[in-house]
Amino acid sequence: MKRHHDKESVIVALLETDRRRATKEIYSAYAGFVTGICARYLSCDDDIKDVAQESFVKILLSVKSFRYAGAGSLTAWIKKIAVNCSLNYLRDNNRILFSSSSDEIPEVADDPPDTENLSASELAVLIRELPDGYRTVFNLYAIEGKRHKEIAELLGIKENSSASQYLRAKALLAMKIKGYLNSK
Repeated sequence: MKRHHDKESVIVALLETDRRRATKEIYSAYAGFVTGICARYLSCDDDIKDVAQESFVKILLSVKSFRYAGAGSLTAWIKKIAVNCSLNYLRDNNRILFSSSSDEIPEVADDPPDTENLSASELAVLIRELPDGYRTVFNLYAIEGKRHKEIAELLGIKENSSASQYLRAKALLAMKIKGYLNSK
């Protein structure tokens, strides 16, 4: 993230003087970041590429409206656009389906898995394997730090549905982690 903050100050200065170069710098500095955000919400590589591209189109078309509010504000603004584009894609393609069937609910793990021997990229792969609805709520709550009330508003669901989907996602992820670690 530090790299983004260093680059951010250069880009913000360029937005005032050379918008064309600034847009190239934004893409160069944030392409991987935006793709990574999309990969947290989408499981298909083609979808990730499409949504990352759509995110950049929105970023570059609306960069004139960006208002600098201190270090990290450009990164936060870009992140918000990428998350919203990912959520819109899932919603538009009816991919945010939530399980209500009790036989699909994994048991909540009493003993969370030991993730010390798990790399961040291995964990990211396991999160990507979660069903779309679980993965979406999990990312919004655990990664983005949103409250269940906010998630419910974003996804058009009830607050308790967000909480139960998160618990199911967490339990399923724990099962996946244990299975993965046992197979290593």
